[in-house]
Amino acid sequence: MPDEYFTDTREASPVQGEVSLLFYGREECAPGHFWGPGLRDSFILHYIHSGRGVFRSEGREYSLTAGQGFLIMPDTLVHYEADPNDPWVYAWVGLRGLHVRALLERAGLTAGSPVYAAADRPPFERFYAGLLEARELHGGDLLAQAEVYRLLAALVAGAPQQAARPNTPPRAREAHLSRAAAVIENGYSRKLGAEDIARAVGLDRTYLSSLFKDAYGVPLQIFLLQYRMRRARELLRNPSLSVSDVARSVGYSDPFLFSKMFKRVCGMSPTAYREQSEL
Repeated sequence: MPDEYFTDTREASPVQGEVSLLFYGREECAPGHFWGPGLRDSFILHYIHSGRGVFRSEGREYSLTAGQGFLIMPDTLVHYEADPNDPWVYAWVGLRGLHVRALLERAGLTAGSPVYAAADRPPFERFYAGLLEARELHGGDLLAQAEVYRLLAALVAGAPQQAARPNTPPRAREAHLSRAAAVIENGYSRKLGAEDIARAVGLDRTYLSSLFKDAYGVPLQIFLLQYRMRRARELLRNPSLSVSDVARSVGYSDPFLFSKMFKRVCGMSPTAYREQSEL
């Protein structure tokens, strides 16, 4: 199962927040080059610069060409393959974050509607080059983040009017999620639970959890846990912090409980993750 994510792929130093840039890349595919069937654990947006290929997701097949693109949703079985005679050249960007799903939905991109046509092609044609340029500059992480938002804005602006907000929650729902996200971002380093978040937002915990399930695919408690562990992974890359320091920084006074939860989410202990990250 060939994997282009090892070809000309750049890892990013994500700015933690509503949208985190994970990685990006570009590939001139060989004839018939393919990936899948398989799953990814993040949102991966592809844009086709030239050539042709086929993208399959949710039991549907899409024949795509230059000026179009496709979205890989987390934990969705996909397969895509370059045309044997006119293989595609594409660039991609991997994203995670509190509001990525909602922003993509504003562009009409969902599991049931994962392809798009770039109405204004220049932002899509240059986003990979822009990310490469940002990487070399002082403050490049912030410039890269701006490039990602520019790309998302182009997606939203180019969405057909009738599809621009197909599954976006009503404004009240969005407001609840935004307030809850702010509570998490500001309070994850303290002893914060789902009940505390619901109380701060002024909603029933079960109802708020259902909003998170609809918007992000996981209930509130799991979302909070995953958020803390993402932040913990970032902190573990800092060799000056002990595992206990990291545990306290993400809201765990007991480092043993932190290690247990980290292993549950990440599949390895904090110490093993740190050693792997240093390789």
